[in-house]
Amino acid sequence: MSVVSITSIRETIAAANGRFMAAFNKGDAAGVAERYTEQGQVLMPNADTITGRRGIQMVWQGAMLMGNKGILLDTTEVEEHGEVVYEVGKYTLLDQRGKARDTGKYIVIWKQEAGEWKMHRDIWNSNRPAPGQLPNPVPAILKFMKKEGEK
Repeated sequence: MSVVSITSIRETIAAANGRFMAAFNKGDAAGVAERYTEQGQVLMPNADTITGRRGIQMVWQGAMLMGNKGILLDTTEVEEHGEVVYEVGKYTLLDQRGKARDTGKYIVIWKQEAGEWKMHRDIWNSNRPAPGQLPNPVPAILKFMKKEGEK
């Protein structure tokens, strides 16, 4: 794959994410759901898989009703594989004051539908511990390993 096509697909996905964020930030769950294929799936934490735009719209409407008033997406990786593109990134959900309510990471598999790249599979998880969950030990482990390596 040429650098031009990688740049082009990255720009295409960035534009599509811009439309997703604009719809979410306006509180338009139907507009968010339109960013998915007809048979798109959302694989969110602690829930069954949701398939189809109507269900996806309800997922995002629920997220908005929970106080999430904005979203920021930061793509870290995009790679095209024939008829699909996969994207890896980070998200931030914002409250009404623009303060971060949640941060995490996601993977999206994109497919073309009616000549437009749309989200086909969307999975994410939070960087924050669930209620009652112990804090993530990885930062402390990495710090310890670094100190041990310096000895």
